[in-house]
Amino acid sequence: MADLKAPVLGKQAKADLPKEIFSEPFHESLVHQAARADLNARRRGTHSSLTRGEVSMTTAKAWRQKGTGRARVGALGVPHRYGGGAAFGPKPRRYTFKVNRKARRRAMRAALSVHAERGSLAVLGAGTFEKPATKQAAQALAKWGGDAPTLVIVGGDEEAAAKSFRNMPRVQVAQVDAAGVADVIGAASLVISEPALEELKGRAG
Repeated sequence: MADLKAPVLGKQAKADLPKEIFSEPFHESLVHQAARADLNARRRGTHSSLTRGEVSMTTAKAWRQKGTGRARVGALGVPHRYGGGAAFGPKPRRYTFKVNRKARRRAMRAALSVHAERGSLAVLGAGTFEKPATKQAAQALAKWGGDAPTLVIVGGDEEAAAKSFRNMPRVQVAQVDAAGVADVIGAASLVISEPALEELKGRAG
């Protein structure tokens, strides 16, 4: 297998990519399952509608049974009347479901390998940003030419790099421990800092 390399952002150089992470075959069903689990975990699930027993309305009959010439009717809080409670409406619930650790790691490796295979991955050198510099970050991305939207994955101690990219349009910044399969596979291009790359070896390896 040929050596896996990715351009270094802002430099005329290439960085080696660890084969144990970026040479995983693509598993569509596994990646879909892990991405769906990531997105479901972000749902708050606080939506709620009032049922027939919860609406603020009298439970008495709308009018008497006989003698009015109208059809007989019961309570006004029934679902088919205006202002009535919802039938089978949404209630607070959890959308999360479990994905095994080995399966999640394999899905992450497959998502990362897609970017390495199609050349939509760049590496951000450690210490590139000693202080926030959005203009420098924008120039580096423009020179590289990656498609938008772009996901930038940084390490926990790279606050300057995160601030440099976070205000740019169609650029999402994520900590390495918070980036999920849905974020990686949903981005058109990917930028990973060298410290984050080292952390990924332990997380996805």
